[in-house]
Amino acid sequence: MDRTKRGFVEPGPGIGAGFRDLPANVNPKTMSAGLVAAIFGCSGPALIVIGAADTGNLSNGQTVAWLLAIYGLGGLISFIMALNYKMPITGAYSIPGAALVAGSLATFSFDQAVGAFIMAGVLVLILGVTGLIGKVMRWLPMPIVMAMIAGALIRFGIGAVDAVGKLPIVVGAATIAFFLSMRFVKVIPPVLSALVVGLVAVALTGSFGTGEAGISFVMPEFTAPTFTIDAFLAIAVPLAILVVGAENAQATGVLLAEGYRAPVNAMTIISGIGGILAGFLGGHNANIAGPMTAICSSDQAGEDRQGRYGATVVNGILFAAFGVFAGAVVPLILMLPGPLIGAVAGLAMINVLVMAFQSAFSKSAGYQIGAFVALIVAMSNISILGISAPFWALLAGAAISALVEWPTAGARKEATSTGGAH
Repeated sequence: MDRTKRGFVEPGPGIGAGFRDLPANVNPKTMSAGLVAAIFGCSGPALIVIGAADTGNLSNGQTVAWLLAIYGLGGLISFIMALNYKMPITGAYSIPGAALVAGSLATFSFDQAVGAFIMAGVLVLILGVTGLIGKVMRWLPMPIVMAMIAGALIRFGIGAVDAVGKLPIVVGAATIAFFLSMRFVKVIPPVLSALVVGLVAVALTGSFGTGEAGISFVMPEFTAPTFTIDAFLAIAVPLAILVVGAENAQATGVLLAEGYRAPVNAMTIISGIGGILAGFLGGHNANIAGPMTAICSSDQAGEDRQGRYGATVVNGILFAAFGVFAGAVVPLILMLPGPLIGAVAGLAMINVLVMAFQSAFSKSAGYQIGAFVALIVAMSNISILGISAPFWALLAGAAISALVEWPTAGARKEATSTGGAH
């Protein structure tokens, strides 16, 4: 019996198997990819959350509780999914969701927002348990999904170029180190070379930041939820769509591009559970993360695809530790210059982007018009009804493809065939 078609959780090798094989898959490449993903997720995105907390006039304790919820549970999701499926399925939280919440806190009290966080998690959980998201992802033509991934992640590549202009010596040195390492040094991951050389350049040029985050080491303060219809419509529904239509969709596409059979239902279910638990702790959602899954699943995490889950485990440990010690760690993270973090993250995604473009615009795959529409919509960063571009890219790409390309059943089956490693 095909359990996935009944909406159940897809089976995996199991956490025991993941633990057993983990020592063999924790190496310099997986560790460096996991570290880069963690630094990326614990720097700029943390500032978005802190800014949202400031908008809502939250206490330091409530802010620390928010960070504990999304980072602690995000790390736990990475740990569970990576070990159970032996895939680099990486947990974190919705960065656009944090921006959505920041705007909403000008209208809603934080206890109402917390109630909406929990309701958003329930919505995501229902979508996963019913298997609806898995069915939609199996129906969507793969070139359109890959084009969405390319459009959504291209900003990281462009960001790496922009970073050179902002901090030329530091970022330039890191970039040169990356490509020289890729060409001449096989034992050291290029992304690790870039990070180390970048940090040395930061030290030599005195480019460290001030390390002022606006919060200190305090105990978390939890907020009792209040459930209202207004907050459900304004926060919960858009947040649930962001989690499923942006973060999970990106992560699924990245995994498919790297040759994995993504457990879509399980990814949605654990994102729903993460949203509910994070809400009770005072955080907006803990779920599968698109950009960090891209970093941990790329070839920068090692040539052996079956071993790249070690990068996600490393990332999960660092994420959880960041959540626990958020009040003390945030000022240290803020000392790293943003352009260096953005550049290293962009360099780590080069091959992911190359594969996404190849899969999206291969003549044999078809759906070229729909894929192009998905690409440009995802690149636009448009937001409608509080829902970010990746969701609209999939919707627009599929709609235009159905209108002008009218694929046959056989072509659709071929284009949506994923194959891949377990």
